[in-house]
Amino acid sequence: MATSKFQALWNHPAGPKTIHFWAPTFKWGISIANIADSTKPPEKVSYPQQIAVTATGVIWTRYSTVITPNWNLFSVNVAMAATGIYQLTRKIRHDYFSEEQAAVAKE
Repeated sequence: MATSKFQALWNHPAGPKTIHFWAPTFKWGISIANIADSTKPPEKVSYPQQIAVTATGVIWTRYSTVITPNWNLFSVNVAMAATGIYQLTRKIRHDYFSEEQAAVAKE
């Protein structure tokens, strides 16, 4: 039984012999790294990198369901968009709102 399941996975159109399997796998690595980066101080977060991660996630979430839905690709793109938005929010709060709060606190 395990052999037939392995054979079915191996020969699947989105199985390990195709890019449709490996692209989401590498994107999961980017999403996990982005989660790990949430321990970094906000001043070390890069706007261009997080904008790229967020845009990739948002754009490809839509296109991963167009022809034949690939739910793994959809899920990883949702994760990329979410982690990118979270990191951008941290960076924007640190760069623009923490100074205003510090100025108000001094008064």
